[in-house]
Amino acid sequence: MWRTKGDTDGEGENASGEGQQTSQEGRPSDQYGRQEPNERTRLLDHPRPPPHADGYLDPDDPAVSPYNLWTVRFLRAFTVLFLIISFLWWALLLVSIFVSPPGLHTRGSGFFDFAYTCLTIGNLLVAVIFFVAPAKAVRITTAIIAVLLFIDMIIILSVPRLRLEEGWVGIASVIWAALMAIWCIITDRVVAWGKREEEERLTGRPETRRSVREWLAVTLATAFAIIFVIIVILLTGTLGLRARDTTLPMYGDRILVDGDKYAVHLACVGNESYTAGKKDPTIILEAGENPSEYDFEHWAYSAYQNGTISRYCYWDRPGYAWSDNAPSPHSAGMSADALSEALAKQGEEGPWILVSAGTGSIVSRIFSSRHLKQVVGIMLIDPIHEDLLHRIGSPWRGFVLWGWGVISPLGIERLGGAIFKGRTREDRVYGKYAYQNGKFIKAQLQENLVADSLTKNEVASARNIQLRDTPYVLISSGIRSRTDAEWERKQKDLAGLTDRLVAWDTVNRAPHEVWMTLKGRMVMEKRLGELVEAARNVSSERLG
Repeated sequence: MWRTKGDTDGEGENASGEGQQTSQEGRPSDQYGRQEPNERTRLLDHPRPPPHADGYLDPDDPAVSPYNLWTVRFLRAFTVLFLIISFLWWALLLVSIFVSPPGLHTRGSGFFDFAYTCLTIGNLLVAVIFFVAPAKAVRITTAIIAVLLFIDMIIILSVPRLRLEEGWVGIASVIWAALMAIWCIITDRVVAWGKREEEERLTGRPETRRSVREWLAVTLATAFAIIFVIIVILLTGTLGLRARDTTLPMYGDRILVDGDKYAVHLACVGNESYTAGKKDPTIILEAGENPSEYDFEHWAYSAYQNGTISRYCYWDRPGYAWSDNAPSPHSAGMSADALSEALAKQGEEGPWILVSAGTGSIVSRIFSSRHLKQVVGIMLIDPIHEDLLHRIGSPWRGFVLWGWGVISPLGIERLGGAIFKGRTREDRVYGKYAYQNGKFIKAQLQENLVADSLTKNEVASARNIQLRDTPYVLISSGIRSRTDAEWERKQKDLAGLTDRLVAWDTVNRAPHEVWMTLKGRMVMEKRLGELVEAARNVSSERLG
């Protein structure tokens, strides 16, 4: 306790006559009765006597702050440093969605590690902004976040397919997010301790009341923390669905391509057959806007059972169904190269008949131009023309795809569908709702980014290289042709892709997915049989 000048009257001066006095605790005091500053009272160096007779500061005095402690200042400096590091990592992950830096490509979508980094930045921002307003509610909610993040880490590390898809980038992101959550808990706890210590030292007691400003800060910090808890719960639920989906049996094989950077799914049905001593062509299916298993693989299987074809192979482009995502950027020509490599590694040789639909027709046309002798027939089902690729590559569509990709780790639709609508693994992996998958969205985004540039140039070159004597079938959607005049004109242009047009059919009342109607399937199978016959003759001429 400090003593005032009046309290020392009559006690005399010290030997030096400088008015130095002695406190009740035995430490020297100055002429105002204040104790000489030491390592614990350095903040009491006021130019004038304290305003209260008891020597304590007012609780609202700015000097009453946990920042007075070096430990608190140390923690805040490191929190800011961690925030800067997390932001730089976030920027790098953002760029890698569009252009994959060396060593940063992951076989998954890359949206999960981006989501974990966003969560990390959110936690650290709350810690920095509301640094001097510690709250037990924030510590509890952040502890829940940390526990859930460690559960996510265990799921990723324990499921081989998830571990492969997320790679070291995803694993590092979730571990960093968990560690930063723990750091925020420690920081908040230390600041609460420092605040209490300084209040006891400078005001004589710990402050139990809060100002309106402090209550507002605590309320906002707690609200943000609760939002983060909800986000992590959704992330964990979506990760659990992904782990569940990895157990879905797969027909065929996953084959590493492009220097083993990623794997694509390839499956073949049937055995090689020969007619008049010549090998019959194998059908290569190329899906349109959905995985092959959902688009028309079932139609091909029906044609196989009916004896129209003897063998067919289908694959999933990078990011579709069981295939990994490819590094960005990724064009249709790169997909064609991936298919070529997968076929070669599986020992598949021509002759081939290419059957494709929609946007997949672009890949088939490029593939044909790079395998001129082996491709002995082409069948395009309502294909997109290269002059219409700007519809796929529009900037607005790309922005929307990116936005859906960013929120895809929350899995709101997937979780709701699984819990309330009974959607299965098949629905999510290759079925009707595969579009909700982050890998699928990433693949669509990759197609969007280069559709009107790199891909358009590749398919334009392919058209010039394409052999003109290749048997060719074109099947168009009647509905699409009637409702889109430009689409109809471009279908007419595609009819001249080669000089050997076997047939061009416009199926009335058939949508873009022509095989969705009975008449469409019947026309497709009939024309495929005719194409096989025409291809046998070409195969004999080219391959001897």
